[in-house]
Amino acid sequence: MNSFATLLSGELQRMRKYNILAAGIFVALLWIGVLFFTDIDGITDMVPLLVFIDATSMSMVLIGATMFYEKQEGTIKTLMVSPISKTQYILAKTFANITSNILTLVLIYVYAKLFKEINLNFFGLIGSVILIAFFHSLIGFMLTFNTKDFTEMLMSMMIYTFIFTIPVLLEQIGFIRNETVDKILFVIPTKSSSILLQATGGGVDLWKIWFSLIYLILASLVMFFIVWKKFDDFQVKESGE
Repeated sequence: MNSFATLLSGELQRMRKYNILAAGIFVALLWIGVLFFTDIDGITDMVPLLVFIDATSMSMVLIGATMFYEKQEGTIKTLMVSPISKTQYILAKTFANITSNILTLVLIYVYAKLFKEINLNFFGLIGSVILIAFFHSLIGFMLTFNTKDFTEMLMSMMIYTFIFTIPVLLEQIGFIRNETVDKILFVIPTKSSSILLQATGGGVDLWKIWFSLIYLILASLVMFFIVWKKFDDFQVKESGE
């Protein structure tokens, strides 16, 4: 446990060194700017939308950014002779990522509470962000494993966003109003992510909440196993063997 805490602390320091935490705060300020220029006081429906975009996209980007920085410095090669396990490495990176996502959420929520009208379950938001960021951080690992550089990783993320995120956003803002499409979207993880965040404001069917919760937990377990299995191949490839 102590070694994991040390590893997590090291990840946070590395994110600060690479200015990744600063970038996360900058994005949070951008979201706050969006809320500031929104000419409505009640933003209960808008905050989950912004948090949804941040927790899905930024989770993938931050994993890719830290790992490609490490690749340039040759840090990943040292893992093969270090006493830490790949499980610890994956979890430390993931929870460091989650910390950044929670920081963004807190900044947005505090601003909304002080200057706007908002009626959301804060602890529900925290729990939802942890689960959503955990899953999408693992997606970030997979995208990094299968790309040569950060630019290619971003392109892969854009494809993921186009396929899995944009349809959910369009449905959430009311652009798509079709029951069949709504049911089809339950197949993809971003739909469950959106539902959990919307549920913090109430008015969401209980079965949808339970379905989304179980879906993301199971999907996270499966994705973690896949990342864990593929990490060895990634290590060997980066070592040049």
